[in-house]
Amino acid sequence: MANKKQIIGKPLEIGGRVLSLSRAIRAGDFVFLTGQIPMQNGMPMTTGTVEDQTRAILEDIKTTLADAGCELGDVVKSMVWLRDRSDFPGFNEVYGKYFPVEPPTRSAVVSDLLVDVRVEVEVVAYRPLQDDA
Repeated sequence: MANKKQIIGKPLEIGGRVLSLSRAIRAGDFVFLTGQIPMQNGMPMTTGTVEDQTRAILEDIKTTLADAGCELGDVVKSMVWLRDRSDFPGFNEVYGKYFPVEPPTRSAVVSDLLVDVRVEVEVVAYRPLQDDA
């Protein structure tokens, strides 16, 4: 398996519709997560503060990482899209609580998002595969 990609997690669904992407993929020692938007009961979380939405995203990321045998401390890179520049302080406050020690590198941009949410986060984790020897 070390030379193949491995799909992690169940297919992503929004409102009962299966999306044409993988939740996460392990490629060697790296795990790549798709961009996460805040979800609540299988639907995009279009209400709530940026802090609420950020918490929802990071909890989902934690769960997906666990499915891949990783944890938040294994995240080496994150990419963040915010709908509004003024949301950055609230986002950053919550984000910092999830990555209090040796935080990953990060890019953050303000962008129009495809779904009516305040924030989207994508991460890459590094966790070497265990040898069977």
